[in-house]
Amino acid sequence: MKLATFVRDAREHVGRVEGDEIIALGATDLRQLIAEGELQRSGGVEGPRYKLSDVTLRAPIPRPSKYLAIGLNYADHVREVGAKTPEWPSTFAKLQNSIAGPFDQVWRPRVSDSLDYEGELGVVIGRHCRHVPYERAHEVIAGYTVCNDFSNREWQKQLPVVVIPKSCDTHGPFGPWMTTPDEAGDPRKLWIKTWVNGELRQDSNTSEMIFDCYRLIELISQAVSFEPGDVITTGTPPGVGLGMKPPSFLKPGDVVRVEIENLGAIENTVIDEPANSARI
Repeated sequence: MKLATFVRDAREHVGRVEGDEIIALGATDLRQLIAEGELQRSGGVEGPRYKLSDVTLRAPIPRPSKYLAIGLNYADHVREVGAKTPEWPSTFAKLQNSIAGPFDQVWRPRVSDSLDYEGELGVVIGRHCRHVPYERAHEVIAGYTVCNDFSNREWQKQLPVVVIPKSCDTHGPFGPWMTTPDEAGDPRKLWIKTWVNGELRQDSNTSEMIFDCYRLIELISQAVSFEPGDVITTGTPPGVGLGMKPPSFLKPGDVVRVEIENLGAIENTVIDEPANSARI
């Protein structure tokens, strides 16, 4: 089942995606639906049907209580950026202001021209949990989604903590929906690809992760209690702009598409940060 958050008639709704249509479920908050254990019931709910082309898709969880990200989680990516293989997941948070919809425009910030892409598998947590053993981690997952961890590389070099360089406004699009585990397949064996202006840049498989999604949940939950609707974006494979020789960063007009097997695709166009973005 594919569950999405969408806007229709200036109102936010939750819907079930079937083909090129979305069926409104009479709910407005997917995170609440997950917390109440209503996902399975959603498969039988019938409501108004709309063409996907007639609605605006938002991030499936527009306001997660936690949006965690993992760095250096594919061995080939570690090598391409000249880093050391981590013995522990390189974990950081992306702030809520970074979250954007699956087809929203992404800003190249005024303060830097080193905007980079990172196609990633996202995991949506399905229940309150802590100290989750590896063999039971699949039980706490509500679904999977497609993420792009846009990054301000210049600031990433300058600042000792990567939260701000990874949290610029609009730099955390994900979607286009959340796919439940029964349709997603094995999250440890999914193809992941990223294109920039139609050029294939990243072509890998989640089997190449150093820490798979179950291991990430096991380790992080030793310190952090997860809540329904929390999101973990699990790291990027090789092929980022920073790793090219010379490095190649995104510019206005570039279109970045990330696709993951069984989960769909997101596509974002880069624009310069709008002149009216200042709020004082």
